[in-house]
Amino acid sequence: EYPMQNLIDPAILFFIFGVLAGTVKSNLEIPPAISRFLSLYLLMALGLKGGFALSQSGLTADVGISLAAAVLLAIVIPLIGYAVLRRFVSGFDAAAVAATYGSVSAVTFVTAVQTLENQGVPYGGHMAAAMALMESPAIVFAVVMANQVRRRMNANAHLTNGRVDAQASCNPRLGGILHEALTDGAQMLLLGAMLIGLLTGDAGQAAMKPFSVDLFKGMLAFFLLDMGLLAARNMAQIKGQSLWLVAYAILGPLVHAAVALLMAWALGFSVGNAALLMVLSASASYIAVPAVIRHAIPEASPSLYFGMSLGLTFPFNILLGIPLYLHAAKSFIG
Repeated sequence: EYPMQNLIDPAILFFIFGVLAGTVKSNLEIPPAISRFLSLYLLMALGLKGGFALSQSGLTADVGISLAAAVLLAIVIPLIGYAVLRRFVSGFDAAAVAATYGSVSAVTFVTAVQTLENQGVPYGGHMAAAMALMESPAIVFAVVMANQVRRRMNANAHLTNGRVDAQASCNPRLGGILHEALTDGAQMLLLGAMLIGLLTGDAGQAAMKPFSVDLFKGMLAFFLLDMGLLAARNMAQIKGQSLWLVAYAILGPLVHAAVALLMAWALGFSVGNAALLMVLSASASYIAVPAVIRHAIPEASPSLYFGMSLGLTFPFNILLGIPLYLHAAKSFIG
């Protein structure tokens, strides 16, 4: 019953429509600038919702525990991913894919929030802050791993001062990547909107309701239509890849969600918060991480990490994953 309920949602149907339109090679497209605006709108609305909810609940110990759990997962998942992927692909590709799966997808999270609201399942506003905190650790991890692979290659090539040069070139680079990851516009907008929601409270919520609540569903449907078109075009990139990688794109998220569920259960999370932690752990980034990784690890193949996350994991999570994680949270915790 859960998956059907989810599929009848207009936003999800627009995603399926986008996939179909992309598959039959229709010339339907959303201009990139509008697509960018839609993603910024969703993050701003989500940040405001989170901030308003936080102003009502306050910054409690539970909030602190939830955020710490989210950060821990954001460190553990790329570590596991890298260890597994290293067996099938090069160190650079393993680092890039581990970063993609260790980070989070804002749109998957926003869709999950909408699903919880449709079903009347309460959740904490601080989970949007958890999403923001989970974005960067995987990127930093990937850059460090890629630098190590480069250093090993230099050492193996017996370059007389290769090791020193590699060492010297790493530090400023990691600093630059850290700055880029932490000052990413989308992430700053999410946290800024959350702070504004927290400061303005109920009065702000009433003032912003037409913008952040009433428009939200339509904007999400429009954005998911665009994501459907993109996903269909990226599915082709999966052809010819190792079956192990295709399996990882589906099984990895399920394992990550299971780890998150156990952690949520151990820490006494509510059903809604547990479901969102599972969604965050299971999602893979296809906007923030690929943008950074493209510069930071040019040796890695974008068709691999981008194709896997957008062509397989994203559609899987939107259509089947979210209702499955919510069902598991209800059965296990509820």
